[in-house]
Amino acid sequence: MKFIFVSGGVLSGLGKGIVTSSIGLLLGRSGVKVTAIKVDPYLNCDAGTMNPYEHGEVFVLHDGGEVDLDLGNYERFLDIHLSSHHNITTGKIYRSVIEKERKGDYLGKTVQIVPHIVLEIRDTITKVAAASGADVCMVELGGTVGDIESMPFLEAARQMHMVLGSSNVLFVHTTLVPIMGVVGEQKTKPTQHSVKELRAIGIQPDVIVGRCAEPLNRSTKEKISLFCNVPTEAVFSAHDVPTINRVPLLLHEQGITDHVMTRLALAKRETDLDDWREYTRRVEEPEEVVRIAIVGKYTGLKDSYISHYKAFEHSGAEACARVEVEWLNAPEKGEGYEKGLKDMLEALRTCDGLLVPGGFGIRGTEGKIEAIRFARENDIPFLGICLGLQLAVVEYARNVMGLKGANSTEFDPDTRYPVVDILPEQLRVTQKGATMRLGAQKSIVSKGTRAYELYKREEIWERHRHRYEINPDWLDRLRAGGYVFSAVSEDGIKMEIGELPRNRFHLGCQFHPEFLSHPVKPAPLFLGLVRAAMERKRSKGV
Repeated sequence: MKFIFVSGGVLSGLGKGIVTSSIGLLLGRSGVKVTAIKVDPYLNCDAGTMNPYEHGEVFVLHDGGEVDLDLGNYERFLDIHLSSHHNITTGKIYRSVIEKERKGDYLGKTVQIVPHIVLEIRDTITKVAAASGADVCMVELGGTVGDIESMPFLEAARQMHMVLGSSNVLFVHTTLVPIMGVVGEQKTKPTQHSVKELRAIGIQPDVIVGRCAEPLNRSTKEKISLFCNVPTEAVFSAHDVPTINRVPLLLHEQGITDHVMTRLALAKRETDLDDWREYTRRVEEPEEVVRIAIVGKYTGLKDSYISHYKAFEHSGAEACARVEVEWLNAPEKGEGYEKGLKDMLEALRTCDGLLVPGGFGIRGTEGKIEAIRFARENDIPFLGICLGLQLAVVEYARNVMGLKGANSTEFDPDTRYPVVDILPEQLRVTQKGATMRLGAQKSIVSKGTRAYELYKREEIWERHRHRYEINPDWLDRLRAGGYVFSAVSEDGIKMEIGELPRNRFHLGCQFHPEFLSHPVKPAPLFLGLVRAAMERKRSKGV
C-alpha cells in the first residue's frame, strides 16, 4: 500500500481537496487503483450535526455516513463510492481510544496523546486503506500546518513515513504564492515559512503545489526549490483556471503524474484523459446558457449547496449548456417578509427553472412554499429535493386542494392537515447524530411517469437524509386531488418521487440525487430540470 499525504500551509481554503482529487484522478486514469481519506481535526464525530455555515455541505455516502464535502469531490473525480470510515475526525479517534481505555485494553498504562492517540490514527488510516484494496491511498490532512488540533495527525503521518519508507509514503504540500505590489512579484516567503513549520515537525515535503493567481515563474519555482529543499521539477503551479476540472489537466501537463508514479515506484502506463478533457471543454465552452434559481436559506455560503452546483455543471455539460445559478434567500416570516417575498418572486420571474433544496427548521419555509407556488402557476420547471418535495406537497394541499393551513408536523405539530409527518422509527430517537434515515435506499419507479422517463428503469438507488416523510395517512386524498407519486420505497410505504403531469416539469424527490451525480454521469432529475429549463427558454424566444 502506498500513501500520499496532502497538507496545506499559510491559510485554509487553498484547495487541498482539489489537489488531492486531481492527483487521485491522474493516478486512476493511469491504471492505479486509488482510494481517499479525509482527516478533519475537529472534535465532532462526523459532520451530521454541523450547520452548513460552519463547514459547508454535509455530504452523504452510500453507507449513510455524513461527512465532509471534500469526500464528494473525491467521489466525483475518482468515480468511486467511499464509506464513513474514509472521513477520520478527532472525535472518532478520541472516542475509540477512550472506549478502549474503559475496557482496559491499555493494561493499566497512562493513556496519552503520544503514543496512544497517534497510534490510533495510524491504525485507522492503515485499516481503512487496506480494506479498500487500493494500490494508493490519498490522505488529505485537514486544517493548516501549525494548527494545534492538527499536530497528532501530522505526527502520525511522520511516523508512517518512518515505518513504511520513502518509496511508500509521499508528502504533497499545498501553499499560497501571493502576488504583491504593482510590479506583480510572486512572493515565496509564505511558502518558505510554511515548509519550515512542516520540517520542524519532522516532515520534508516531496512535492510542493503553489496556489497563485498566475502561473509560477521559473525563477519562483527555483527559489521555492532552493529554500524548501525540494527539486525544481517537484514544484508545481496550481494557478487560477476557469473551472476546477482543469486542475488535473494542468498538473498532468506539468508532469506531476510521471513524477509521483516514479517516486512511488508505480508501473507507468498511458494516462487516459480524453473524456475528462471533453467534459472540461463542454463546461467551459457551452452552446447555451440557462438561469436556474436555488431558493434556500444557506445561500450566504455557496459551499452549503456545492453538490447541487456540481450536479448542474454535470447536467449542463451533458446538455451542452451552462447553468447560471441565481442564489435566492428564502424570506422569513416577520418584519420585511413581504418585501423579501416580492424581491424573490421578481428575481424568479427572470429565471428558467427553480430548485428548492433540503434543509432543517422552520426558517424560510413559507418563502420556499411561495416560490414553489409561483413556479407551479407560471409553469416554471421545478425540482424539489427532500424538504423541497415536502413543501411542494404542502403547497399543493393548501392552494390546489383547498386545505388551508396544511403543513408538516415539523413546523406545526397541531396542523389540521398534517400532509407531512415524522417517520415512525424517528419517534424513539433521542440523539441527533447519525440517527436520520440515511444512505442508499432502493426505490421502485412507476412506468408511464416523468420519473421513469428520466431514469429509464424501475429500480433505482439513491441516497437519503431525512426524518420526515409524506404522511401515509394522506396518500389517498393527495392522489385523488391529482398529485402523482411516481416512485415509492421498496416496501411501498414511503413516497420517493412526486410529480404533477399537467406541468412542463414539476417534480420532487425525498432523496438527494445530487450526491450521486458525476461529471460524465449526471443525475437524471437534474438533467431533466436543465433540459426543461432550456425548452422553456427556447419557447419564450430568448
